Amino acid sequence: MPPAIGIRLKRSKHALRLAALPLLAFAWPAMAADLCADLPKPSVTVKRLEAPITLNTVYSYQSLTNLGSARARPGQQVLGLTRGNAMARFTSNTPAVIDASGRWECASPQIVLTYGFNPLTVYVAREFPPGSCAHKEIHNHEMRHVETYQKHLIDIEKSLTETLNARFATGSIWRGPAGQTAARLQNELDERWLPYVQREIQKVDAAQAMIDTTEEYERVSNACDGQITKRLRQRN
Repeated sequence: MPPAIGIRLKRSKHALRLAALPLLAFAWPAMAADLCADLPKPSVTVKRLEAPITLNTVYSYQSLTNLGSARARPGQQVLGLTRGNAMARFTSNTPAVIDASGRWECASPQIVLTYGFNPLTVYVAREFPPGSCAHKEIHNHEMRHVETYQKHLIDIEKSLTETLNARFATGSIWRGPAGQTAARLQNELDERWLPYVQREIQKVDAAQAMIDTTEEYERVSNACDGQITKRLRQRN
């Protein structure tokens, strides 16, 4: 049955974002340069969020049909639903050194991206209680959606890491006007990189749609010697 994906992008008060920080040309004092050399190199760490899967059997199939109406085919009864709330959060610790004049700083952003689906909930209509053949068939179908969510997160981890490393972890310490690095970094993460992560997560929709074929709906509905279809007819 159709999955539902919600996007929630977070940043902490320490989250950093950057809008293509230009390399500023200025005479960096030799003493300050020595201090900058002691800073760690900029780094990016990408973490997948491993959220637990919750099973919900409270709602009727009519309620699930309303919840999944945006993705369900016209006239289709939604017997099960998978909902994943996508989240992405950038946080950073940025050691910095300010030169003796107080005008310039060098900084080394240590950026962490955490992304995933949280919460991740599987719904099975209450008309098909746990232990029944119908519940098993519907639940198995929904777990295919769960596995697709999880596989997609794994699949995009490498590209997320490489792209962010290419932007932020080039090995060079950042230099610019004192007190401005964090603000510029924050702006870029908000305006460029959080939307980028969002787009990459949303690409899972294409894979999810391939699960919910007409043939798959018919298979589930006719499973268990037609118990599911009979139950739906009883309610109608």
